[in-house]
Amino acid sequence: MPEPTPSTVPAVPDPHAFWAEAEVVLAPEQPRRGAWVGGPSAVLADGTWWLAYRLRRPVGEGRGFANVVARSADGVRFTPVLRRTREEFGAESLERPALVRTPEGRWRLYVSCATPGTKHWRVDLVEAGTVEGLADAPAVTVLPGGARTAVKDPVIRHDGRQWHLWASVHPLDDPYATDRMTTEHATSPDGVEWTWQGTALAGTPGTWDRRGVRFAAVVLAGERSWALYDGRATAAENWEERTGVAVANGNGRYTAAPDGPLLQSPHRPGGLRYADVVPLPDGSARWFYEATRADGAHELRTVLLPA
Repeated sequence: MPEPTPSTVPAVPDPHAFWAEAEVVLAPEQPRRGAWVGGPSAVLADGTWWLAYRLRRPVGEGRGFANVVARSADGVRFTPVLRRTREEFGAESLERPALVRTPEGRWRLYVSCATPGTKHWRVDLVEAGTVEGLADAPAVTVLPGGARTAVKDPVIRHDGRQWHLWASVHPLDDPYATDRMTTEHATSPDGVEWTWQGTALAGTPGTWDRRGVRFAAVVLAGERSWALYDGRATAAENWEERTGVAVANGNGRYTAAPDGPLLQSPHRPGGLRYADVVPLPDGSARWFYEATRADGAHELRTVLLPA
């Protein structure tokens, strides 16, 4: 997608409105801790809203068992169009997908896949001429990770010239601390072959995000680019990250805003993560995000915020 013009660059969301004015898009299949629906990735194309998301059960009961793509006329009420399961990718679990429409009008779904019996993750790509065609498109691995690193949860943008990707990268050197993470930046001429450019953001020692950071949404606006990111202070906060703001400071690097986190659920332990944004021509923006409910499950929410 092209870089937003100044009039369509989304504002950093107001924390009160982000929660209080949001609507529930999807509820988890069960009202209990470990049952989640979320990890949204949204696209508005030719007047139709498309939303990819992850379905998850508790550890030991299936984990991330499917990625779904759904459509909507209003950005709130969605009808599923296709489902891709973990078995189709030979994965133990699936995480947040990234749904992308290319400048040529083709559709891509980037799928985060857990290697069975390990802490390793990779990212596979399926591509088709239509969204419906993604249902049976063959997968190719585009971010393999390695023996020392797990790669997952990509955020993907096109700036009108090339593709950018920000992925959550987890070191695997300590098997008891694989939840640690940084956000790494990569670029590509085609969105398939990627070249790593370095660390976009790492946790800040002594703060709420010191254990790890993961980009959730990136707003490309030249020198005004910024991102929302998920952060955690301890391993115990894994799966219950809260959301902060980071601002581009040149050369692909970002600086975390002080006094975070900006966004969190009012329900303990406060998880609010995987936000995505679609800028609209009038300067408003529709946000999607995953958040903790009072019963400990996670639901998928949306909110339309003005310019």
